[in-house]
Amino acid sequence: MVPVRRIVIAVFPEVDLLDVTGPAEVFALANRVTSGQAGYEVQLAGPAAGPVRTFAGVRVLADVAFADIGPGLDTLLVPGAVDMTDAGPVALVDPAVVAWVLETASRSRRVASVCVGAHLLAAAGLLDGKTATTHWSTAAQLAAEHPEVTVDPDPIFVRADHGRLWTGAGISACLDLALALVAEDLGEQTALAVARQLVVYLKRQGGQSQFSVPLSMPAARRDIDALREWIGDHLDRDLAAPALAARMCLSERHFARVFRQETGMTPAAYVEAARVELARRLLETTDEPLDRVAANAGLGSAETLHRAFRRRLATTPAAYRRRFRTAA
Repeated sequence: MVPVRRIVIAVFPEVDLLDVTGPAEVFALANRVTSGQAGYEVQLAGPAAGPVRTFAGVRVLADVAFADIGPGLDTLLVPGAVDMTDAGPVALVDPAVVAWVLETASRSRRVASVCVGAHLLAAAGLLDGKTATTHWSTAAQLAAEHPEVTVDPDPIFVRADHGRLWTGAGISACLDLALALVAEDLGEQTALAVARQLVVYLKRQGGQSQFSVPLSMPAARRDIDALREWIGDHLDRDLAAPALAARMCLSERHFARVFRQETGMTPAAYVEAARVELARRLLETTDEPLDRVAANAGLGSAETLHRAFRRRLATTPAAYRRRFRTAA
């Protein structure tokens, strides 16, 4: 008899739809590719059984009320909800949901949050003394409200407490988190088979960044946004600060001050980060030699590429390619 792995996903008003349906689809596909041997059984639990309106306006159906969950949970999956304010998204924390999460976590083998669901885990005290991630746009809120939690806004997901506690990053990273849970349960080959069914090019590892360099901090000035777009299209050009300042018709000193104010990075750091990001994509998707990758990314030489990877990713280009190269 196939052992049942019972997955309970919390749903409540304004919950993010993909945070619920993405992981559910991953577990369903794991059952399919293993001909049912994975044994995943997914239930949606809400304040009451019945329809729940998501942030997208689509209603999902809670199979069971929070109060009727009972024992025997393998994994408790907690998505989140946000309030879109003029200052940006603010994670919503419902005390009733927090209380249920705290009580139910004690009866679960494993607890995972998706996106801003980390705020619910933190409010329940489950992240105290641990490192966690969340959607980058609410990371500052999580850190401010819960100083006892070490918030890392960059990774796609964080595994803590010997695999008993997981936190995932924003929106589509729910697929990466769920694939990681499948890999831990059933092995990498099964997880990769599910990723292929999802037409996911790369089953990303938790240490990868959850956002790209151009989106890291939107600029208020249109000319800076236009410059960043131009930089991304011309990474093989001279992108030193004097050349960029001349393009903006600003003094080098004034340009450096404005650029850092708008992006949170120095021009040199931004350019290097953008070049490393392009190099990462080339390493993931091509078999070009390292000197060619370096040249195409504007880093000049394999030695410069190596130094930039060490500085920004704490690994080497060759090691990165071995880990993340996408099969042709």
